[in-house]
Amino acid sequence: MASSVPSVEDRDPYVDRRVYPRVAVALPAFLEVEGERHSIHLLDLSAGGAKLSFPTVLPVGTTVGLDCGTLGRSAVVRWQNGDLVGLCFVTELDAREVSALIARSEALAARMQTRD
Repeated sequence: MASSVPSVEDRDPYVDRRVYPRVAVALPAFLEVEGERHSIHLLDLSAGGAKLSFPTVLPVGTTVGLDCGTLGRSAVVRWQNGDLVGLCFVTELDAREVSALIARSEALAARMQTRD
């Protein structure tokens, strides 16, 4: 029998329901959309998806390819708010892939600081 007591998720439409924790990154990458390759900025990342900056409207459900240099992954657009786009990976990243991208982002940030 189902419980009649509402859960936190039922009461709060803005509760974070993500399965995987997100990590802020700052990485240049490419997004392939309908055979065209676009330069983008990857803003955050989890094993299940990513947030990126992309100024062109992408309909929810569009299949895209994300290329971060060392990692390529098919994904589906889940949401877009202005220039921000949320992707859900078709196949999840493993812990090693997530760690490698985080390390690459940190190395790039450190290099940018030494330039200043």
